[in-house]
Amino acid sequence: MTSIVKAVDAAQFLSLVPRMFGFTPVRSVVVVPFAGGRSAGGMRVDLPPGEHVDGVAATLVGMVCRVEGADACMVVVYDDAEPGSDTIGRRLIDALRRRADACGVQLLDALQVGPDSWRSTLDRRTRGAVAELAEPDGVGEPPKGDQRSGAELDPVPAEACAEVAAAFSELSHALHALAGAPQPGSSGATRERLDPAAITAAGLLDDLPVFFDDCVAGADVDADDPTRPDAPEPYRQAALIWCLTRPSLRDIGLVTWLGGVRAGDAAVEGQLGWEDGDEYPADLAAWMWGEGPRPDADRLLTALGCCRRAASLAPPAHRAGPLAACAWLSWALGRLTHAESYARRACENEARHGLATIVLTFVAAGHLPDWAFRR
Repeated sequence: MTSIVKAVDAAQFLSLVPRMFGFTPVRSVVVVPFAGGRSAGGMRVDLPPGEHVDGVAATLVGMVCRVEGADACMVVVYDDAEPGSDTIGRRLIDALRRRADACGVQLLDALQVGPDSWRSTLDRRTRGAVAELAEPDGVGEPPKGDQRSGAELDPVPAEACAEVAAAFSELSHALHALAGAPQPGSSGATRERLDPAAITAAGLLDDLPVFFDDCVAGADVDADDPTRPDAPEPYRQAALIWCLTRPSLRDIGLVTWLGGVRAGDAAVEGQLGWEDGDEYPADLAAWMWGEGPRPDADRLLTALGCCRRAASLAPPAHRAGPLAACAWLSWALGRLTHAESYARRACENEARHGLATIVLTFVAAGHLPDWAFRR
């Protein structure tokens, strides 16, 4: 919600929209709020069925009203049909105009974009061919793909998956042995010898907030720090997957990615207190529901990359946790389409997965984090 659009006319505005979102919308309605003459980010939803036009219009104008200082907006409808008066896109624009007028929001322009041509619904003289939209100076090539692009997991070599699967098995055995508990599904017997690398990886989990923070710190982590367990990469991936499959540990990770190590420490204390019968800290719970300080988007993007990698490498039986984390992080970044995609795949892997189901509920309700509306 923080991109700034600088356009002098409708054609230039249309050429900037894909660069603003990072993809070219298809069968979509895009609304760009303006506050004091400057764009305040943007929002996109799928073009609705005809019977839902009024409800979607009300939701979108309501979202504009939530943006700090917003007093106007631009609307763009992308449709499979050429611009016309008898299309769902035009009906949606008419509904948006009514809602905006009722809420005191100025509609600066409302554009329809078809496969070959575009036009303004407010000024019939403003129209043109899609192929002739000028490239903005100094902006670069338009992004490839549509709103669903980029949610696919990157392919990884089978050898890497096998290494992580073996590391996950060894780590699981080590953690249960160190805890004095038999491995689930085993006869209760313990191994005579534990994998040393698995024991080292288990040490990563001694300080969960630091472990999760290391995931997003990247090159800033001091690899020569003697207090930092030096586990091989497959075991570090296995440790992350192991944590993401356990809701209490995963939530510590999400809070750490939201607010850093101190926030993660508070989440650890809150989790321990909750297990002892205390109330979970209301401020942390609210933060995970999207009500709290605005997080660092770059930090969340890095965390999303880590979870995508973990989901790609995870053994199939343990893939739902990383996918659900991807869903939540995408939601926290305002990417509802991607959030839905990850959440559905998590539920395909594990029916009724708790976090994935919550994210799907958010998506169905069009619920975005409160910080998406603050600059």
